[in-house]
Amino acid sequence: MLAAIRRFNTVAEQTARLTRFSLHPPKYVEVEFTNCSVFKLSAEFLRINSPAVDGKIRSIGGEKVISGRRHVGIMSAEPVGNYGVRLNFDDLHKTGIYSWDYFYHLGSNKFTLMRNYIKTLKKHGLSRDPRGRK
Repeated sequence: MLAAIRRFNTVAEQTARLTRFSLHPPKYVEVEFTNCSVFKLSAEFLRINSPAVDGKIRSIGGEKVISGRRHVGIMSAEPVGNYGVRLNFDDLHKTGIYSWDYFYHLGSNKFTLMRNYIKTLKKHGLSRDPRGRK
């Protein structure tokens, strides 16, 4: 049964096409796909899952961790070809290009990704809040 669900999710990711992209600065992005999936993705969630290599990441014991981004905001979005956007964040991060497929992946796995992120922060004694703002 689990294998069938994984196969279905993989097929959905491959066939769902973006129908709407809405930026609601500075808080979130909303994306809608042809299969009627609609995802509201917060600035913090998008920032910590940036596809950029740099992303102001700390490597702790081989794990890549971005902390202190609870209050980060999205300043703007720039189209990149017909396959995605570059999001510009108010912490000056602007090198990640988010493809439509990546938005779908993030939306489909939002709760698991966020739960794992919070577990990783706790494991290393880090916080979602910026330093001095707990």
